[in-house]
Amino acid sequence: SSSHSTYYKQLVPSKTEHHHKGSNNLMEFWKLFVVALMPIVKVLLITVVGILLALDRFHILTQETSRKNLNTIVFFVFSPALVCGSLAETITSKSLLMLWFMPLNILLTFIIGAVLGLLLVKVIRVPRHLHGLVLGCCTGGSLGNLPLIIVPAICKQKGNPFGDADICHKNALGYASLTMAIGSIYVWTIVYNIVRVYSINISDDEDRAHTNHVKQLEIECTISNERVKVPKNEKIMKHLKVIVEKINLKALFAPATIGAIAGLIIGLVPIFRKLLIVNNAPLAVIQDSIVMVGDAGIPAITLLVGANLIKNLKGLGKQLPIIVGIIVVRFIALPGIGIGIVKGAIHFGLIHPDPLYQFLLLLHFTLPPAVSMSTITQLFGVNEGECSVIMFATYSCAAFSLTLWSTFFMWLVL
Repeated sequence: SSSHSTYYKQLVPSKTEHHHKGSNNLMEFWKLFVVALMPIVKVLLITVVGILLALDRFHILTQETSRKNLNTIVFFVFSPALVCGSLAETITSKSLLMLWFMPLNILLTFIIGAVLGLLLVKVIRVPRHLHGLVLGCCTGGSLGNLPLIIVPAICKQKGNPFGDADICHKNALGYASLTMAIGSIYVWTIVYNIVRVYSINISDDEDRAHTNHVKQLEIECTISNERVKVPKNEKIMKHLKVIVEKINLKALFAPATIGAIAGLIIGLVPIFRKLLIVNNAPLAVIQDSIVMVGDAGIPAITLLVGANLIKNLKGLGKQLPIIVGIIVVRFIALPGIGIGIVKGAIHFGLIHPDPLYQFLLLLHFTLPPAVSMSTITQLFGVNEGECSVIMFATYSCAAFSLTLWSTFFMWLVL
């Protein structure tokens, strides 16, 4: 009867309806792909300019002259200004409570990356002298530069899925700046010490210091066995001194980290916020100047990424198994695990329902190795050439990986 046929049509959509839904989903995915692609293209174009400027023919961003100076300016001026200005405008006591999951999320990327790195070292039998480099590349992602470049650029893109462009851009800078600050602390505590422990070029002075420390502990143990009391305060201070010597505090409290602390203080303390941030603030010119200096950091950082990638590119074929392994870890395994972690956190109500925030948490799992790996290998004088090869290969692959994963993540959180 007609009533049965009507009921059947309601239960079972027609082929035409299926076709329209499929085409609509395809169009929506294509639009998200274009939104994700455009910032990556912009980054690639500026990176190519950095590569060209680093060529000997142009002699503008060469290692001996301008590149070193620009790197210094970015490290000491642009990065801290960018982080400070962004956090001061965005972070309040209320928003900070909502973002509590971010430090844990980033820590999980480091822990899971380290475990996958250990598996990679054993599976492909990485040479002993490259263990620290491979583990460091698998452990720490580029949480500073790329989120600061890509996420705000997505917000500025026409048709971005995260709402009003200005509000999205402001929030994206705040989220990315907090990511950069937390990532910097983790890189210089976890990755730095991984490379240090696995480094085979430990100086003779460090060996002697370590031997003397062991002897001192043996003497203390002998004395304690002879029932001679050693003050507890003295023991605690000696242990703290050893820990401080092992951790590079100067690197840990980098200018970007200090800028993050200053930005958090300005954003969280009501008096400073009234003086610098709110509408018609009496000292707003200071905040505007900080933001203006910080805005110059993004193109400068991108140029330096290109200039640094061109160094020491010989031996790409020799490192191919290691490169492929790191690409699998950082661009396939980690994102897959990250989706499970973030979706699980959303399910249990641990993350507030902001699609942009959820997108950034997912993005944490898809980034190439930290740019700081180049600096860390230079500090220890080991594997600099191999590090440059790995960075070039992984960042080249990231251009495609980040576009695809960003498209999928936007579709996932909306």
